[in-house]
Amino acid sequence: MKTTKILAIESSCDETAVAIVEDGNKILSSVVATQIDVHKEFGGVVPEVASRIHIENISMVLEKALKEAKLTVEDVDAIAVTQGPGLMGCLHVGVQAAKTLAWAYQKPLVPVHHISGHIYANNFITKLQYPLLALVVSGGHTELVYMKDEWQFEILGMTQDDAIGEAYDKVARVLKLPYPGGPQIDRLAKEGKPLYTLPKPKTEGEYDFSFSGLKSGVLQFIDRCHKKQETYTAADLACSFQETALQQIVENVCHALDVYQPKQLLVAGGVAANSRLRSLVLEDIAKKYEHIECIVPPLSYCTDNAAMIGAAGYVAYQHGQQADFSLTACPGIDL
Repeated sequence: MKTTKILAIESSCDETAVAIVEDGNKILSSVVATQIDVHKEFGGVVPEVASRIHIENISMVLEKALKEAKLTVEDVDAIAVTQGPGLMGCLHVGVQAAKTLAWAYQKPLVPVHHISGHIYANNFITKLQYPLLALVVSGGHTELVYMKDEWQFEILGMTQDDAIGEAYDKVARVLKLPYPGGPQIDRLAKEGKPLYTLPKPKTEGEYDFSFSGLKSGVLQFIDRCHKKQETYTAADLACSFQETALQQIVENVCHALDVYQPKQLLVAGGVAANSRLRSLVLEDIAKKYEHIECIVPPLSYCTDNAAMIGAAGYVAYQHGQQADFSLTACPGIDL
């Protein structure tokens, strides 16, 4: 039986990644060149710097991925690439590389939405069953996505302002924690207790999220303490912030599970690496909804990588989704 091999490229933010994935669920190679150490100096990703480093890294990462898989570009069936969303200059590097390969080797070019990649990363753990509910949580996204069937996406709710990962990073900066802030807050919160009362976010849609008010609540709490010359414990504040933020997520997820009754709940995106969120999903939610399979990807597939683009690219390819050489990067593309 013939297998389908997808060569996938991901460059939406600060990771240059290339992977080769077979039949959407078998990783033949996965290489990621991260830029975290560079952007730490700036306290966040600088788009111009990131895109320049992508240009420097892309050929090396591609060569390494092919070598690891013991394949050549001739051996793959299609070239998949993240079209968006992401940073324009960064996406452009990946798209240009994919178009060049597709043109030079006469391979189909498959555009992939970054979020679909995060969702289909769970395909490396188990076979996805529909209908399913996906919680997408990252530095740029907080969304609840309902999939009635394969390659069908319905966004039930999304953030009205900051994404949860963005809120984590901003609170981390206020607490003078190093970048990236999410893992630092997660680590510090384990040392504290949720002793401080912070504002609970208000949203319009029943499945929507909001983290801007919570972030402002942390800032105002610190300002009040300074004005009154009162002390506070950073670990307790980190824990209070995290519990308030994640409680909103759990409530929305449980509401959607009650209404839609999916076969599976998937967690996707960089914040899926958060230890407290993983615990809430795999223990609390899984216990409450025993008839629904709760799936959280391994830590290595939470953050941006090309294997997830290969997994989604395989499904897109099977559904006949292809682009011509006029394909361009699209930072604000809808799922």
